[in-house]
This record gives sequence, C-alpha cells and structure tokens, in this order.
Amino acid sequence: MNNKTYISVASIILPLLLIFSAQPISCTPLHNNFIQCLSKHQNSTILYTPTHTSFLTVLQARIKNPRYNTSTTPKPSLIVTPLHETHVAATVLCAKSIGIQLRIRSGGHDYEGTSYVSDTSFVILDMFNLRSIQVNIEQETAWVQAGAILGDFYYQISEKSKTHGFPAGLCPTVGIGGHISGGGYGNMIRKYGMTVDHVVDARIVDVRGRILDRKAMGEDVFWSLRGGGGASFGVILAYKLRLVKVPEIVTTFFVERTLEQNATDLVHRWQFVANKMDDNLVIRLLLKPVDAKTKGQKKTLKASFIAMFLGNADRLVSIMNNEFPELGVNKAGCTEMTWFQSVLQWAKITPKNEIFFKRKSDYVKNPIPKEGLEAIWRKMIELDNIEFFFTPYGGRMNEIGEEETPFPHRAGNIFKIHYSHNWIEEGIQADKIHMSRIRHMYEFMTPFVSKSPRQAFLNYRDLDIGTINHNGNNGYEEAKVFGVKYFKNNFERLVKSKTMIDPDNFFRNQQSIPPYPPKGK
Repeated sequence: MNNKTYISVASIILPLLLIFSAQPISCTPLHNNFIQCLSKHQNSTILYTPTHTSFLTVLQARIKNPRYNTSTTPKPSLIVTPLHETHVAATVLCAKSIGIQLRIRSGGHDYEGTSYVSDTSFVILDMFNLRSIQVNIEQETAWVQAGAILGDFYYQISEKSKTHGFPAGLCPTVGIGGHISGGGYGNMIRKYGMTVDHVVDARIVDVRGRILDRKAMGEDVFWSLRGGGGASFGVILAYKLRLVKVPEIVTTFFVERTLEQNATDLVHRWQFVANKMDDNLVIRLLLKPVDAKTKGQKKTLKASFIAMFLGNADRLVSIMNNEFPELGVNKAGCTEMTWFQSVLQWAKITPKNEIFFKRKSDYVKNPIPKEGLEAIWRKMIELDNIEFFFTPYGGRMNEIGEEETPFPHRAGNIFKIHYSHNWIEEGIQADKIHMSRIRHMYEFMTPFVSKSPRQAFLNYRDLDIGTINHNGNNGYEEAKVFGVKYFKNNFERLVKSKTMIDPDNFFRNQQSIPPYPPKGK
C-alpha cells in the first residue's frame, strides 16, 4: 500500500470512463451534475443509473436483509463502484458539492440497511471492486481493502501459512470495511480479543477528498475507526492488520442437548465456566425452540454447545474433564483440523440471510438463575423462532481497557447475547407481527442483562435503541441515546473526533456519530 500522507485528487490524471446503460437514457439534472463533476476530476470509474441494465443486480447483490429489498424500499439515485482509491475521493467531493447523501457499502451485512438505504435522495458508494489483499507473513501483517470479504482474507492467509490466522468474524461474505470499523470478533475472541485490537494502520478518504493514513489523520481519528463506525468519519479504503499465531491443529466439538436431556442445568453451569476456562477455548451456545419428540408436547428447547480450541483433542478433553465434565465431551466427539478448516466448518453453521430478519444484542454481567433460564425458555417457545447466540468473554477481553478502542464491552461481561428472529412472509403486516415478537423477547430479557446503560454491539446494528432525525439539527442529543449503549463513556471522544474531521456532518446515517453542535445552539 502507498503510505503517502495524502493524494490530491485534482493532481491525478486519469482517462474518463463512465459506463452507462446500453439502452438510451434520459439523464436527470442530478445525473448530469454528477457526471460533470466526475469529469472535472478526470475520474475513471463505473457509475450505474436506475436505467442501467445492471442497476438492480448491482444494488441487490449485497443486500443481506430482504426487509430492505422490497418494492417500497427507497432506491439510490446512482451507484458508484470505484476501481481506485482516487475514484472514491472524487465521488466524495462530487457528492458534497452537489449536496446529496452518500451511503458507503462494503459487504452489505448491515442489519438495518444504513449502508444502502436513506429516506432522502442518495448515492451508494459500493466498494466491492476495491478488494485487494496483501499478506506479509514475514512481518505478520496484511493490508486489506474495504471491499474484500473475510472468506477471501482467510484463504489468502492459509495459502501462505499454516500457523497464522486472524481473529475476525465467522461469516465468509462479510466485508472488511464494515466488520472492522464496527468492532468485529470471532472464535479467537478469548485468546486475542476483538478484531479492532489488531488494526495497526488505516487509509481513509475524508470529507475534503484527501487520502489519509494513520499519521495524517491523527491518533484520535484512527482510534475512532477501530470500533466507532467508519462511515461516520470518512470512507474506509483499507486496514493494515496484525496477524496472530495459530497452532497447526485446532479442535472442534458440537454437543446438542434438549430440555429433556438436562439442557437447563448445562446452560446454567456454562455461565460459571465458559468465561474462565483456558483462553484458547471458546464454547459458544446456540439456543432455539425445536419440535419435541415427547408425546403430547409440541415444542422444546435445544442447546447446542459449539467449541473451537487452539490445540489438539487430547488437551481439549483434559480441560473439559477438569472444568466442565457435565458436558461429557470425549475424544470421539472431537474433530481435529487446521484453523482454516475450522473457519469453513463454522460457515456451514452460520445462518444464511435469505429471509426477512431482525437482530438485537445484549450483555450479561451476572449469571442468570435456573428459574430465570426456565422462564426465558418458555418465552422463546411461546414466541417461536426466536434464537439466541451466547458468546463467552473473559480471557484477553478482561485485559484490554474500555478506553483503548471505541468498543467498550470488556471486563465484567460474562457473555454477549445475539438475538435472531427470521420469517418468510412478505409485507408490512408480517413485518409488524414478527418485529413485535423479537421486541417482546428483548423487553422480557431486561432483568437479566446490563443496565444503566443497557449495552449493545454496534455491528449488530439496531435502530430500535435510537435514531437521528437530521432535519434541522446535527443529532447530538438524539445520538447520545444510542451512543452510550454502543460506546458507553467513549461516545464523547467519538463526537470530538467527528468534530475534528467532519465538522459539517457530511458523513451521516440514522445512527452515525454527530459533531458537537455549533456554539450557542
């Protein structure tokens, strides 16, 4: 990667290449203004208008939540798919000069569609063509562009080393840009912490069209990009990441138990051991209602204990026998493989977002008593199709201070809850019914989760916890409502960084970080 402090777009001379629809189109004033602006910057890029034959294909290719892919969903006025960093800079400058909203998309796994939906006229800056990956095993680092996806990154690492990996997410199609800027984590969270704990440099385009690295943007902005949501501060171009060591052999197991097979006792026990066991071991929990096999009973609850251990099966079985013997793990139930093979295995378990869905999150600081778990199971069965993922903390997460990155949810948390609800019915009425169900479940969980504030994870974007109405205000007071839930005391430092790099609040969405209000307002 080029480490120049910044590049002036106006100084880059490139041939103009605008690819439009094969069919005749009638350009709107917006289209004409945008084209003229790009031409002024001698820009070479690909721009799709709504009449382009590939417009809908490009738009829908990275929409992972079908709730935001209906006939009534607001569509962008244009989609720009840059081929070079300077094209991104030109797009930012043109959008700013014309006065149109910009939505920045990498992988499209944004749960609430903020990267590709807006209530006002907007342009999508889709980064999927910027997906270069440069792995340097000797330095144990990698430069990865924002449009690259996790699966490709993991594959590139595995091609060069069997003893290196990276502690990021488990879904292979997630884009690097959004995943890392929102926090990021995976199955090595207890050994190596969050994804953002391994970012050593970054390249962004700011509101002035400058391409900045860590030194040029300054430490406050660089800090903000590691978990504060990159789309609030500029356009993430690439991250320089520090790789981590992994053994040649890792081990996994998958244990399932229903309520009739003592699941409640096992889940209760899991709360007391999962965050205190060997840091090389992560045992995640998937909890969901299933059809009961007992006569006269319609539904039961199944608990799936899904583990990944950075070591061999003998060592894992020894740890389990000493610290969690109730689960009954033996060597026959374990599978040894490479770290990259474990990534592929988990990808088969990860839910596919081909249906309508809503997600939420919570943090648990005190073990939930058995009677509380039993009440939760009853509520899950009553509402139906509500699933929970429990991810244990502890280990490295206890050693990193809340203020070291914008992501503050560290020591004191036993585990994080990821709520998941899916449905197949289309339409406003179906959405209303199913959204009501997961909101009901979330409200029911209030006594068991963090308080003052009730915390949430930015990568599991949830507009229910607060939004900004940017009409006539910069959104500071509104943003504090959700900001303290995502960032706790780090929210104010994020606002300070935003005020420094984007004081006029050009980069914004429903849950962006605002600048401080002008003095006197």
